[in-house]
Amino acid sequence: MSISRTQSALLLCTAMSLLPVAGPVLAQEATSQANGTTTLEKIVVKGKRVQSANAAADTPLASQTTAEEIRKKDIGSIRDLGNSTEPGVDYVDAKPGKPGGLFIRGLGGARVVTLIDNIPVPFFENFARQGQATTTLSNTNSSFDFSSLSTVDVVRGADSSRIGSGALGGALVLRTLEPEDLIGEGRDWGGVAKTTYDSEDRSVGGSLAVAKKIENTSVLFQGSYKRGNETDNKGTADVYGMSRTKPNPADTYESNLMFKIRQDLEGGHRIGLTAERYSLRNRSDMRTLQGVSITGTGSSYRIGDYRGYEDTERDRVSLDYEYDAPSTDGFIDAANLSLYWTRLSKESGAGDRLTNNSLYIREDSMRNSAFGIVGGLESGFELGGVQHTVRFGGNAMTTDFSQELYANTAGVTSSSQSDMPDVSGKSLGLYLDDEIAFGNGFRLTPGLRFDSYDYDPDGSVSSNSGYNTFGLPSGNSGSRFSPKLLATYDVTPELQLFAQWSMAYRAPTINELYLNFSNVSSGYAVIGNSDLNPETSNGFEIGANYASGDLAGSLTLFHNKYKNFIEQYTTSTTLFPGFGGRGNGSLFTYRNRANVEISGVEAKVRKDLANGFFAHASLAYAYGKDTDTNEFIRTVAPFKSVVGLGYAQETWGTEFTGIFSSGMRDDKTASTFDAPGYGIFNLSGWWEPEQTKGLRIQAGIYNLFDRKYWNAVGVRDINPNAVSTVNQPVDFYSEAGRTFKISLTQKF
Repeated sequence: MSISRTQSALLLCTAMSLLPVAGPVLAQEATSQANGTTTLEKIVVKGKRVQSANAAADTPLASQTTAEEIRKKDIGSIRDLGNSTEPGVDYVDAKPGKPGGLFIRGLGGARVVTLIDNIPVPFFENFARQGQATTTLSNTNSSFDFSSLSTVDVVRGADSSRIGSGALGGALVLRTLEPEDLIGEGRDWGGVAKTTYDSEDRSVGGSLAVAKKIENTSVLFQGSYKRGNETDNKGTADVYGMSRTKPNPADTYESNLMFKIRQDLEGGHRIGLTAERYSLRNRSDMRTLQGVSITGTGSSYRIGDYRGYEDTERDRVSLDYEYDAPSTDGFIDAANLSLYWTRLSKESGAGDRLTNNSLYIREDSMRNSAFGIVGGLESGFELGGVQHTVRFGGNAMTTDFSQELYANTAGVTSSSQSDMPDVSGKSLGLYLDDEIAFGNGFRLTPGLRFDSYDYDPDGSVSSNSGYNTFGLPSGNSGSRFSPKLLATYDVTPELQLFAQWSMAYRAPTINELYLNFSNVSSGYAVIGNSDLNPETSNGFEIGANYASGDLAGSLTLFHNKYKNFIEQYTTSTTLFPGFGGRGNGSLFTYRNRANVEISGVEAKVRKDLANGFFAHASLAYAYGKDTDTNEFIRTVAPFKSVVGLGYAQETWGTEFTGIFSSGMRDDKTASTFDAPGYGIFNLSGWWEPEQTKGLRIQAGIYNLFDRKYWNAVGVRDINPNAVSTVNQPVDFYSEAGRTFKISLTQKF
């Protein structure tokens, strides 16, 4: 598979920009961590107002990873984030028949929100096809490129007050690079380039971001490209079919292009345009299927000649406005507004000729397009001797969703259909809160958010045969007020205590409402439930944040109670008479579960010593169950901790890190795999040669002792006692063994 000329040129330019022989390098001085004053976690600084443009992350429950940390820790994926700065974040890679995704505090999928510059990344899925080895789709939460980001804020907890529908587990709040992130003080241009090799998937990638300022106009260009292969594991069985444990061979191509232009106007106003395209393509050799017979065809997948693919594309264009008051005597201190269009599309499938030379192709595609407006403002004033900071904002959006399956069986395409109807949607969210500072270090912030949604399905344009049995889908709408109350107390300038009660809300997804796939010959149907109620929750948090010159830490205890928790369950149906001679059929559908609770603790600490040594530790523990049935919630990850010891001087440094996890709780079910606990170790080092300002060379060895281990959440549904096209032996789902990564970064 070839790389396009544009992508090749981008990679070449990135590599060339790292060569010091190119001439004198005008470098922006890199911020050194040698003096131990830089902390890993951003803690809200008391008395310093966060601009309304990042209002979603303006909470003691958020922790931040900056672009500098992303580069220095070689964070290239959400999984890397969870293994370095955010142990409470879990990401599972999709496998054939096993969709993965992002998890925060034991919740994932539509219960975790991803925002890019305050614009929501849509979540969608097709359960009927994701459970098939030929059409598995990965999670939509990861449809972005880390090299394009300025900050990553992880917001934890059930709090919809700023984020809106979906924030039951938390949110990933991303801010992309702005020209001022690259242009240093007293300069009119700047940039950063990076190239990386990672043996985990044998990938080579490069990124380049450059910004230029001409008087009051600033422009930014960012581009990246990475080509790799399948992610390694500890499987050893390099065979065809359902007993395979080595990963399927694959080629991956990931790219991102972003352009921004900003115009500064008098009076603190700024207007701009942003355009962005993200693309991820995967081409795989489906050896886990090859040689396996297909029910009803009298044939098998051909060995060496049956391939799969998955494509993801996200596009965004936005008109952006920002305001930062030049003085303190105005009514509005800060404001932002974006008018945007965004589209996310995913397509996956597999196909080729079978052993009898007939065609067998399955391709599932979904697309969500949205027009919207999002913004907020902030106003600070004194009333009755009490300081108030009022924040008001919200978003409004219209969406169009479509899904289609192409099925070709021996040249017959009559089973091609839409498993879900075309759906037009409207949503509105408004929030208002007031941070009241009483002057003695105590602050109280009451807040309220209103959300509403309305789905209008059009089943008439779909070729779905199931409508003849289950009827055309009906519309679904709802609204909700979500209040919160946050209290903070500054014990000292370094120590802040906080407590929060908040409510969260999630509207049902299109998949949960309108999915309709019937397989009469096999005796089952997968059906949505258009009568589902939205999920709601109450979240309780208490904790502390501490930050001084050489010591930083945080501690949070939480307890979340969920109502109307949407789950899939299996029942029977008599709607298909005889069900192909099988009697009653199996019906997979959705319902609201009454009561679910998740509780836990999260902690971080970092200590920097004057002699250059530093140490850090973090942990995340959560416990979740259905309080009516006492069932464990198996998406809740076991205890996890990241501990590190390092040494840094002005031009070089090294760090030794351990990642420890306990095993999955035993659910007393023999047909599910309870992954054992593990401990793995990473060793990394960096060098910034004095002769070439701005150049950083970094290398690391990961899983140093080549330990076999599993992501417990990712294998929670694997049956260790059986194999099938969607259930390989457990070693197939193991994580990578010993790998190494090397990167070169040049700041201009």
